[in-house]
Amino acid sequence: MKRIIVSGALGKMGSEVIKAVGKEPDMQVAAGVDPAVKTTSHNQYGELDIYASLEEAISATNPDVVVDFTAPGVVIDNIKTCMNTGVSIVVGTTGITADQIGELQASVTRDDWAALIAPNFAIGALLMMRFAQEAAKYFANVEIIEYHHQQKKDAPSGTAIKTAEMINQVYSGRPSANPDESEILEGARGAASGYVQIHSLRLPGYVAHQEVIFSSAGQLLSIRHDSTHRESFMPGVLLAIRKIDTLTGVVYGLEQLLW
Repeated sequence: MKRIIVSGALGKMGSEVIKAVGKEPDMQVAAGVDPAVKTTSHNQYGELDIYASLEEAISATNPDVVVDFTAPGVVIDNIKTCMNTGVSIVVGTTGITADQIGELQASVTRDDWAALIAPNFAIGALLMMRFAQEAAKYFANVEIIEYHHQQKKDAPSGTAIKTAEMINQVYSGRPSANPDESEILEGARGAASGYVQIHSLRLPGYVAHQEVIFSSAGQLLSIRHDSTHRESFMPGVLLAIRKIDTLTGVVYGLEQLLW
């Protein structure tokens, strides 16, 4: 049975992970970690210990895997803590840059450890990204609109950035340009990632949603995915926990376990 530490245990995603893991016969939550607590405490999950420090939690509980849904400001240190202690980690925290991933990959010195960093754990979102990459071979014009709740700290979302990266890998056309275009308000046209413009909305009522819009002469193609509840991410998280032992080093994207 795999023993799991949930880092960011008191957050919305961390709480969902604790519930999901608790229902599985082949894994259990060994402890939680959250900076909101100052000392080890019991909470609404019954007798589950919540630690203020990931290092302390690992030392006390000897887990098999850490699942991290924290914040960009602390996740890199958490990954390094797991690397140093040999505990594999599944990371759903977004806001990690490509440079940071590259630095982490270069710093791995052991072949018995893995970190899976995934911008999105919803299987439908992964299919949306894959379908968008396929469509990019045939359409010259594409923009991304992503919608999240107003408490999300990073923009664009990791899913939007990953989608743009996948599109740019296969993109062979050039988008139609308007030489007379000007932004009256800076940022009105979104953020450019290669050939792709990304627009981020942050409003109450959303969870995680993304639409990729392609166009060519006389036609539009929209590829959209909607996560209406955080439970949509749990099958992907559980898959990552079960298969993390098949990976080595720092791996980016849940699709590495799917195809």
